[in-house]
Amino acid sequence: MNKRKIINDPVFGFLTLPSDKVYDVLQHPLVQRLSRIRQLGLSYYVYPGAQHSRFSHSLGAMHLMQEGLNMLRQKGVPISDEEHESAQIAILLHDLGHGPFSHVLEHTLVQDITHEQVSRYMMEQIDHDLATSDCPHPLAMAIAIFENTYPRRFFHRLLSSQLDVDRMDYLCRDSFFCGVQEGRVASERLLKMLTVVGDHLVVEQKGIYSVEKFLVARRLMYWQVYLHKTSVAAEQMLIKILSRAKQLAARGEALFCSPALHYFLYQRVPAEAMHAGSEALDMYALLDDSDVLSAIKAWMSHEDKVLATLCDMFINRRLFRGSLREEPIGKDEAEALCRRYAKAFQVTEQDAEYFFVEHISTGNTYSEKADSIDILYQDGQVKDIGEASEILDLKLLTYKPQKRYLFEARI
Repeated sequence: MNKRKIINDPVFGFLTLPSDKVYDVLQHPLVQRLSRIRQLGLSYYVYPGAQHSRFSHSLGAMHLMQEGLNMLRQKGVPISDEEHESAQIAILLHDLGHGPFSHVLEHTLVQDITHEQVSRYMMEQIDHDLATSDCPHPLAMAIAIFENTYPRRFFHRLLSSQLDVDRMDYLCRDSFFCGVQEGRVASERLLKMLTVVGDHLVVEQKGIYSVEKFLVARRLMYWQVYLHKTSVAAEQMLIKILSRAKQLAARGEALFCSPALHYFLYQRVPAEAMHAGSEALDMYALLDDSDVLSAIKAWMSHEDKVLATLCDMFINRRLFRGSLREEPIGKDEAEALCRRYAKAFQVTEQDAEYFFVEHISTGNTYSEKADSIDILYQDGQVKDIGEASEILDLKLLTYKPQKRYLFEARI
């Protein structure tokens, strides 16, 4: 069987699978699941074209990893064939642990565990499933690169840092499908400007302008797409819906849902229950966007008025209205909102709390505490981008602006 496939990607053109092992990994059910999870969660409520999947993002990131490694090889950085392949597998699998609608499940159905941890367990599962007598741990190096335990640390920085192929792809891909210009970055040029100095990934001096554009694009995309007020309103509404469903399930009330969603609604799943080969991980792997959406459509006719009303609003895009706030909601105002919604929807004042929520959105462009983006000068000096750039001020780069919102149901 020919496993050296060519994939037509709308963002980067033709992508190639470099080896039979990469093809086998790509065909695994845990990877194919990503095609059923939207990359941008609920952003399609704002940008109708934002329908692309985490599967396409993972393929694009793998392509950029391939291009970056090839460029480093041309510059004389020694990279073995196994390292080349493993780094591509690591980035291909980096988003495995994401649940439906991105981070929503982490706030409702699954507690005390991050999607990165779940990704790690899923990698172990794939490693077990692809094992042979000749190669008992085919993904050992890929997992080490993902966890940043592989001795050559620059591989991990290509995968996860403040200038990595993950961000290069999602900025290009998300801006493409949303139809916005602000997120377009010169990923090809950025990759050409990368090199390695003492196991440290750096950018050549002539690439500084591309780095500046990259950071500005990231900041603009956060507020224009990722933290768009309407997208956040939809996400907060979905959190309220799942929280209410969880509360009803705790009371023993019957709720239509898939077996996988039922598993997480009707019991608390501790973090220690999630590991390779566990029932919890198998059930989590069955969850995707369709489980949640089909349940919400069915719950529109549920006898619980709170759940039914929220689901009807969500499906028919009568989303929470958001207003900027200078100060937190006070006790008196919260009680007034409860009385208002209790009267409007004929529910108790306690249940009326499901119809409004206070939320703070925070953007993050650059962190001086994380691995820095370093610029390599011709004389051998290495400077942080905040120091090297003539237009980017470090204080502004690291500043985390916040927006406080009150989201409330429309009456």
